[in-house]
Amino acid sequence: MFKLDDSTNNYKNITHAFFLALAITIAEPSTILPLMIHHFSDSVILVGLFASLLRGGAITIQLYVAFYAQTYQYVLPYLGRVFLFRFMAWLSIGLSIYFIGENHKTITLILIGVGLFLFSFTAGFGAIYFKELQAKLFSKSYRGKSMASRQIAGSIASIISGGVAGYILSHYEAPLSYSYLFIASSLFMLVGFGVFMTINEPIKERVQSKEKNFKQFIVNAIKLFKQEKPLQRQTLVIFLTYSYYMALPFVILEANTLFKLSGWMVGGFITIQMIGSIIGSFFLWRNIDEYEKMLSLSFIFMIFAFTTVIFYKNIYGYTIVFLLYGVAIDGFKIAIMNLIIEIAPEEKRPIYTALQTNISSIGLFFPIVGGTILHYIHSYTTIYILTIVLLTIGLIKSTKLKILPT
Repeated sequence: MFKLDDSTNNYKNITHAFFLALAITIAEPSTILPLMIHHFSDSVILVGLFASLLRGGAITIQLYVAFYAQTYQYVLPYLGRVFLFRFMAWLSIGLSIYFIGENHKTITLILIGVGLFLFSFTAGFGAIYFKELQAKLFSKSYRGKSMASRQIAGSIASIISGGVAGYILSHYEAPLSYSYLFIASSLFMLVGFGVFMTINEPIKERVQSKEKNFKQFIVNAIKLFKQEKPLQRQTLVIFLTYSYYMALPFVILEANTLFKLSGWMVGGFITIQMIGSIIGSFFLWRNIDEYEKMLSLSFIFMIFAFTTVIFYKNIYGYTIVFLLYGVAIDGFKIAIMNLIIEIAPEEKRPIYTALQTNISSIGLFFPIVGGTILHYIHSYTTIYILTIVLLTIGLIKSTKLKILPT
């Protein structure tokens, strides 16, 4: 029998976050991923492209998923298929590096790109189903605390992962070290997926009737977006949260030009970022139910992070940058997920989620913009300043958001 805010479901939700973070921290777009791509290519544009592939593939499918998901009373079985494909995509990256590696760098890069895209692409399915589950399993106040607890568990796992990454990067030569990281982490990922699949999902009583075809669904979705001003305003603000991606992948590359980064230093930056995540989630985000306020505070922390990197280009400055980034990113994640749930009617939740995600997630391609600017201007400070400007606009607009009863 299902019970709202069931602690057992909450524990499984948190356990999933722990093992998923333990796995994917090794490809953080702020640390290891840029260094890994830079090992196979000197192109900063390519670094930006691969950072976008890790996140951006998800936006290509979500409206199509929502077309079907609006009729589903249960989503967990479909989420299980997503988990399987994500595991296989992640594992394939490690195997590609191991068996091909430096022998054929171009082929290796292509296979890494394919793996990252498939991992991200299948996340487009998972995002719709995951938000549906969170909305069905937990009330508003409990959901915020559960998500904050997920972030704390994920941060603890990432600290462990950072230590493991530091050890492997220091004891094995690249690119073999990257291969070991992906292969090992895929197994941790599988454990988290398995635990999450045992969650007790309730039936969804209010579902939307599916249109005759996908084309009609798109027409109705566009009409809905034009009519819903709160959804439009919120989507614009969420788009601007992604502007930090314009500069983020290149912070670690700049640091590498100023002083030699050891494997332990890279792992240390991951650890510092996750300590920031724990501090933010434990002392701030789990105590804030007003998700608009949470979003605004996250903008402020991210602005301070990039301001710091402009003026303090030493090991201590970069430590502060990754600490503040860790605080901000968790606030963004929790606020973004809950804001859309709060404004969406139950039967239209998949459509609202897909619309907001598809439009706002264009911002996931900001790394390509940053890489292109850096390629031609050769100035890290320029992309930092542009990022701060966009984040400031997002901050101003976030203060005008107001969640109205649906």
